[in-house]
Formats: sequence, C-alpha cells, structure tokens
Amino acid sequence: MSTTDGFRADWAQKDFYAELGVKKDASNDEIKKAYRKLARANHPDSNPGDTAKHDKFKAVAEAYDVVGDPEKRKKYDEMRELYGSGGFRGGFGGGQPGGGGFNLDDLLRDRAGGGGGFGDMFGDLFGGGFGRQGGRRQQQRPRAQKGQDVETTATISFTDAIDGVTISLRLTSDAPCPDCHGTGGKPGTKPHVCPECEGAGFVVASAGGAFSINETCPRCGGRQLIYDEACPTCHGSGRGTSARSIQARIPAGVRDGQRIRLRGKGGAGENGGPAGDLYVTVKVAPHRLFGRKADNLTLDVPVSFDELALGADIKIPTLGGAPVTLKVPAGTPSGRTFRVRGKGAPKADGSKGDLLATVEVQVPAVLDAKAREAVQAYREATTGKPLRSGLFEEA
Repeated sequence: MSTTDGFRADWAQKDFYAELGVKKDASNDEIKKAYRKLARANHPDSNPGDTAKHDKFKAVAEAYDVVGDPEKRKKYDEMRELYGSGGFRGGFGGGQPGGGGFNLDDLLRDRAGGGGGFGDMFGDLFGGGFGRQGGRRQQQRPRAQKGQDVETTATISFTDAIDGVTISLRLTSDAPCPDCHGTGGKPGTKPHVCPECEGAGFVVASAGGAFSINETCPRCGGRQLIYDEACPTCHGSGRGTSARSIQARIPAGVRDGQRIRLRGKGGAGENGGPAGDLYVTVKVAPHRLFGRKADNLTLDVPVSFDELALGADIKIPTLGGAPVTLKVPAGTPSGRTFRVRGKGAPKADGSKGDLLATVEVQVPAVLDAKAREAVQAYREATTGKPLRSGLFEEA
C-alpha cells in the first residue's frame, strides 16, 4: 500500500460523527452545537498539561472541519459508503492485469462522474495536501523551517569577561505573524493547494543542459497552500516581529570582539522547525590596571631606581584574588617582565594563563632637598662612567 493509499484508508475508517457524538443524519445546527460543547470542554487553554484533552480537542476540530462543511460532508459520506460496502477490501492495487487489487483513483473518478479521480474529488476534503511528483500524487505536509538567526552586541566589564557572567538581552527578531500565525492568509479564510507547485512547495527549474534544480515556489513561498485573501496585518508575507528578553550566559575567558553562538535562542521556527541561533558579539570594556594578551593578563608595575638597583620584594595585585609578592633581583633593568603563573585568564581546558608584570622606573617630578642631595652624590660617585660612551663611536 502506497503512502497516498494509506492516507485515504485512514480517513475512510474514521467516524467523525461518533467523534462529535452525533448521528449520521444530524442537522448542521446539531453538529455545530456538539462541536462547540466539546471544544470548550477540551480546549488546551482551559486544560494546561492535559495531553488526553489536547488530543481530543484536535480530533474534534478535525471532525468538525469535515462534517461541519456541507460540501465536504457530502464527499465524506460518499467515501464512507464506498468503504462500508466493501469496495476498499480488495486492496489498493495498481489495477494491473492479474493483480490482486484495483485502482482506487479510477473507481472514484467514475463515482465522481468522470472527474479527476481521488485527488480532485477529495483534495478539498483533506485540506488539499496533494502534490504531483513523478506522475503520482503524494500527500504533502508543510515543511519544517528553522527560525531566523539573530545577531546582537553586548558590552561587559573586563572582570566579567574573565569570570563569566549572565546578562539580559532585549531582542527583536523575525517571527510568524501574530494574526495569521505565519500562513499569510486572512484569519477565518481557508487555503487551497497552490496551483503553481501543486502543493509541493517547490518548482523544478532548468540549470542548463540535462540538469535541473528545485526552487522555492514563487507563488506560495514554499508554504504549499495559498489564500485568496491576504492577511491584512502582514500583507500575505506571513512574517512579523517579536520583541523579547532572554538571559544569556557569557562564558569565562571571553575575549573582546569574540562572537558567541547560543543555540536555539534565535527566532521561532515554522511548522515544528527548530528555533534559530543567537550570535552575540562581545565588547569588553578596558580595565584601569590590567590588560590582556591572549590567555595572559598584563600589568605595568611602577618601581623606583633604588628598588631595581638594590633589589626588592614588591607586592602586586591580581585580578579578583589576593596580592602576590614579586622578588626583584638587584640590577634588574627597567622594562623587564616577570611571570606569575596561574593568575591569568581562564583557558578552554579549564586551566589559567599567567600574569605578566612589567617593572617600569618612575622618575619623580619634584625632589626635596634631602633627595636632591642624595641623587647629586650618586652622580658624583659615578662620574667617569658615562653610559653613552660607545653610542657615538658606533654611530
């Protein structure tokens, strides 16, 4: 049994009258009254979390969509009559000589008075979900589409970039139209199969030579169905905008300008498709003391001439931790960088980089009398040992 035939038999075996709790000869008013009563009792908004009632609501809506419409009801009754008389029991064969079944499409074409067969007779009854591919009709369902990817920028502090932080983002993204729910049709109107693609959602276009490619149908936009009246809110596009706030986790160790992907935080999907992704470009504000080089933090440490000349133990800060002591040997030149291991930024493997502390001699702008006297004495003590003696010779 083909997929199409299985679909027909499935509907033929459903008793929509029993689903609504009415008799087969019930009037339209009786059917409508029964539907409204069941719909109110089983509506998802009134029964949150009750899966059984949700399923019942869907089944009731499906039944009323068929038997609540006089034209559809007539076609449904004819199909049920064929099924009840045993007309389907010989199988759903292709009608070949010697085969065990018969061609149901031919039977229904005759029943409908020489029309276009099952697809034409019952296309409207089943929502028009039939497209022609390869010479045969197959049931088509709207294809699931992933939601729109969204991009935004977030500015965080230097410390938050090192430690990681959860931030609140206000996003505006593409979303299904709130009035037509993405169908593009005027609310309250019913769709029919797109005549351009015959419900496939795509058309075959020549790519040159013997090659061809599938392109999204230009008329229905891949929705497979079209409406005679466009939604007045989105003008038939089926799209709108959605503004929302989300909480986003920025991982520890993020760098300035880094682009972070947050799966499933983008725009909502269509027809059961997954949500899009959110891409956040992080801007890191500078720190008053610390800088960053890859996974290492940097720090400029001011020192005096005597501390470098004679040596000293110098306390320096770390980011978010206790100070550490830097042992500066005697004779250390200005500009030398010391490495303090494990006091840098977090790495991808969970370890940490280092703190690179660079000592820089600070020259006082003003000297008191005692300090001036000491510096003058040092100058006299080092006379005869010019620092630039070889500079001009080499030049």
